[in-house]
Amino acid sequence: MSKKLAVVILNWNGKSWLEKFLPGVIRFSQDADIYVIDNLSTDDSVAFLQNNFPSVKIIENDKNYGFAGGYNEGLKQIDHEFYCLLNSDVEVTENWIESILSLFEKDSAISAIQPKILSFNNKKYFEFAGAAGGLIDNLGYPYCRGRIFDDLEEDKGQYNDETEIFWASGCCFFIRSKDFWEQKGFDERFFAHQEEIDLCWRLINSGKKIFYTGKSKVYHVGGGTLNKQSAQKTYLNIRNNLSMLLKNLPFPKLIVLIFFRLCLDGIAGIYFGLKQGFPHLWAVVRAHFAFYGQAAETWRRRQNYQKEVFYQSKWLIFKHFLKR
Repeated sequence: MSKKLAVVILNWNGKSWLEKFLPGVIRFSQDADIYVIDNLSTDDSVAFLQNNFPSVKIIENDKNYGFAGGYNEGLKQIDHEFYCLLNSDVEVTENWIESILSLFEKDSAISAIQPKILSFNNKKYFEFAGAAGGLIDNLGYPYCRGRIFDDLEEDKGQYNDETEIFWASGCCFFIRSKDFWEQKGFDERFFAHQEEIDLCWRLINSGKKIFYTGKSKVYHVGGGTLNKQSAQKTYLNIRNNLSMLLKNLPFPKLIVLIFFRLCLDGIAGIYFGLKQGFPHLWAVVRAHFAFYGQAAETWRRRQNYQKEVFYQSKWLIFKHFLKR
């Protein structure tokens, strides 16, 4: 008899991460079935799993679909009430699942939940990818409780609450399978980065809730696939963020905001070029042209209703960089 929860790890050439963190996932996830979706790795990840973790179910994709498409393909073969999409570079802790499932049971309108995400390399501090729950400002910039851009807070218990948020981090992302498939999963065109924010936004537009609980805690290494300084990461974040705004903002607000964001991206591109080199400036240019190329299809994917978003902070980029 299968369990309610499937813990699902997407893997691409991540044998070292599986070797390091999968034993802990198995140890502390007795209430879940554990799966690894392999995105056609070229290392010996699959053989390693078969030889060392026979209890883990393996799903082999026929190519590398990226984060978004990889989960969409693999999850088609997993029939559980809840999914936990877990990065391979995450250390879980004892009782990390119980409070999540309890929160789902309390409110059927909750679609997705994330735990407290701390840094594996500095366990007193929050981790970049999710921290204590994702929010968004009125310019469409994602940020987190416990993390504003690259500035991280020390965990002093200030986020030990359970509260509604705007987006849950994809590095440890619990979701009702029914809601995942009603939204047709992640937007596979994103490939990686901000696809979970887009999905959460679509869920909110459909009347669902996204939650955070500080009663569950995990530690994330971060940068296991793309380094924070990668020009490709710059490209994906900018392209995907613009597509997300076009898809989910109410009309006509999106016209003004996207124009403003394109201008800000130009300024950011010059800054990136001076600070990190020409590849990052070129990544911004490429991202804009890719956004234009996808715009018609992005518009077609808009839902019938776009909810007016409550912004927890306004003009965040100016407050942070100009006023500190």
